[in-house]
Amino acid sequence: MENEIYNRFSLQGKVALVTGASRGIGECIAQTYAQAGAKVILASRKQEGIDKAAARITESGGEAIAVAANVSNGDERNRAIAKSMEWAGRIDILVNNAGTNPAFGPLADVSESAWDKIFAVNLDAALFLSQLAYKAWMKDNGGAIINTASVGAYQTSWFTPAYNITKAALVHLTACLANEWGHMGIRVNAIAPGLIRTDLSRALWENPEAAKRIKSLPIPRLGEVEDLAGAVLFLASDASAFLTGQTLVVDGGQLVHSL
Repeated sequence: MENEIYNRFSLQGKVALVTGASRGIGECIAQTYAQAGAKVILASRKQEGIDKAAARITESGGEAIAVAANVSNGDERNRAIAKSMEWAGRIDILVNNAGTNPAFGPLADVSESAWDKIFAVNLDAALFLSQLAYKAWMKDNGGAIINTASVGAYQTSWFTPAYNITKAALVHLTACLANEWGHMGIRVNAIAPGLIRTDLSRALWENPEAAKRIKSLPIPRLGEVEDLAGAVLFLASDASAFLTGQTLVVDGGQLVHSL
């Protein structure tokens, strides 16, 4: 029985492509999958950073390669998929984790260029990379797609409204893709992290007011990237074989606390 349960969480023989993987949540996801037995392709904009992240996996005994790719660029998305197929011959797991937030402040002040950029990275790239993985491997072989949304998808905000809007759209994209591709053995789910200690969220967790709010949560601490490892492994593995179209909130109780 113990081996049966362990095997359901194993990713042995699987191949995962993780975007935004040079640090933070993306690197943690890539490391988790490698430790579970998957071969991992790490993608991010800057070659130096992604090379270092891949090296940390291989130095620990995992199998990984690095691909420099700006996922908001169509040619670079194509290259990431092509390199993945060339190296591993398959893409069983796609994690659309790359994200950005160039627009802090109310919607009345958001510039068109910032709005376009945040949608290009946070939403458009997730759809178009999913399309590419679907055509390259998953439509004939099945697979799992995991999108990194945010608890902000379910909340309004004076500070990050544009970001929250993209994440709300990503939650719905997750459900729509799950409905459309499920009969081909493709599961599509998402995680919605709360406030996690990453460089992207630094402006939030270094805010003294945020620190006060964190202390009032059911789990009264700042989240760490490792807190997401169990959720992303579950969603990528056979342990979640009957789960699709769902967004798993991992937020220390932030959302229920605000109800």
